[in-house]
Amino acid sequence: MSLFITFEGPEGSGKSTQARYLKDYLQQAGYPVILTREPGGTPISDAVRRLVLDGQWTAMEPTTETLLFAAARAQLVGEVILPYLKLGGIVLCDRYADSTFAHQGYGLGRNLTELREITRFATGGLQPDVTFFLDLPVEQGLQRKRKQRDDFRESSQLALPLPHLPQPTPSQSEHWNRLDAREIAYHERVRNGYLEMIAADPQRWQVFDADIERESLTAQLLAAVQPYLSKIQTLS
Repeated sequence: MSLFITFEGPEGSGKSTQARYLKDYLQQAGYPVILTREPGGTPISDAVRRLVLDGQWTAMEPTTETLLFAAARAQLVGEVILPYLKLGGIVLCDRYADSTFAHQGYGLGRNLTELREITRFATGGLQPDVTFFLDLPVEQGLQRKRKQRDDFRESSQLALPLPHLPQPTPSQSEHWNRLDAREIAYHERVRNGYLEMIAADPQRWQVFDADIERESLTAQLLAAVQPYLSKIQTLS
């Protein structure tokens, strides 16, 4: 019996860290598990990630952005997620289709019906069994992201710079990208979009307050996953 878990949340909510913690826990417990992310997770999808998140592409059309995310998702589902689920494994994914609805739908105002059609085409209709949403006020999350960006910049400065070594730039950093740099009103729309989706499908979503100690949040997530693991063991 396979299990597909996705993580969603505003920028800076800590979902990527918590996804790694959950993967480590499941591995140590002996479960077959992989952790992947969107956009990314395959060589092709990673190439799309670099393109779509690069800060230099300020003129990218919302439709272009939407289709690039869908292309990366289609490759990830076909190459990684679906094959592993067919083997009976557990797949953890840091962002999935709900990010498109939140960002390109609610954030950029794309038609949600069209987005559902694009997503269904890209994923073959594959839905997660459960989605963990780590919630955090927008401004607080962006402050965390800015600190990560600034820490990255400081750690990337060489005491004796060598000309032949490329110096990281903010656009190359995982800690601040083209979407992060959008106005706060955009991020508020994204968060509100998530909350609307949660209200419309409460059985699939589990919501966690990300404004607590990291260890406490990890403990809550580990407790939340136990019923799903019990189902796997029962049906195996």
